[in-house]
Amino acid sequence: MLRSVAALSVGVLLFAASRMSAVCQETTPGPSAQPRQMHLRRTMPKPTNLQVLPKEIAVPDLLALMRSYTAALGVECEFCHAANPKTLKTNFASDANPDKAIARVMIAMTRDINAKYMSQIKDPDAKPADKTVTCGTCHRGNSMPKPYAQPRSNEHHHHDEDAGKKSD
Repeated sequence: MLRSVAALSVGVLLFAASRMSAVCQETTPGPSAQPRQMHLRRTMPKPTNLQVLPKEIAVPDLLALMRSYTAALGVECEFCHAANPKTLKTNFASDANPDKAIARVMIAMTRDINAKYMSQIKDPDAKPADKTVTCGTCHRGNSMPKPYAQPRSNEHHHHDEDAGKKSD
């Protein structure tokens, strides 16, 4: 089960990790007289209240995974995570936001689809990414997936109609 979570997030981890490399910027004086920009990493506490994701997940991997979710749904952290009413800062461990429970169900569903169904696809032409469902597969940058709307004209039917006609 952990393998499916890892397989699901490998690509997005690399993308998000590159975006998270400069978490915090601060101007500090360098060895010369002029100040220079330094990239400092904020130390993040060990995550708590992980119920669906692996409890031993590394902080950079968790941040990358969360970034992939925000990109796939076109949302920010506060879509699932509640703010602390006193500090107004995001409380990532809190379960006060009901959308967090929905996200947990969706993460488990995606993992199950990949493990139980997508893993059975033996198409030699399919790349691993072609046999992996992600949040973006359905959401495509929207917080709610858009319903499928069949195109007005279906090329398949046009080809069938043309097949019966004689050519000149």
